[in-house]
Formats: sequence, C-alpha cells, structure tokens
Amino acid sequence: MTLKIISAEQIEFEGEVEQVTLPGTLGSFQILNNHAALISSLVAGTMSFVAGDKVEEREIKGGIVDVKNNVVSVCLY
Repeated sequence: MTLKIISAEQIEFEGEVEQVTLPGTLGSFQILNNHAALISSLVAGTMSFVAGDKVEEREIKGGIVDVKNNVVSVCLY
C-alpha cells in the first residue's frame, strides 16, 4: 500500500509500506494492506511504518488520516 505523509509545507514521505501504526484519539491502531476505508483524528505520539526490512518512527503532534483503496494519507498539524 502507499503511504503519504503530508504537512502544511511539504510532502514529507511517499512510498510503499507494509504497515502503519498511528496514535489515534482512542488509542494506537494499525493499518495493513486492504484495510477498510476510514478517516480518523490523530493525537500526539509516535507514528511508525514498515517499508521493506526497515522500520521508521516519527513523533507527531496530531493530525488526521484517510485510508482508501490501499492509500494511507496522513495530514500532520
């Protein structure tokens, strides 16, 4: 699936990933390939994703995520 991490200034990341873990308002949740469509708010915490054999983590302040058709769009504050 494709992950897009977008801030007000730029596209911070765009690429193929196997999974994404995000800090949601009601707790952390994971998105895998063929996940159901969803929109959720995000809170401050750690976002992580797996691309190939590499795990990347980023601290975020909050934002929103939109998942549809194997595209995960994370818009950060």
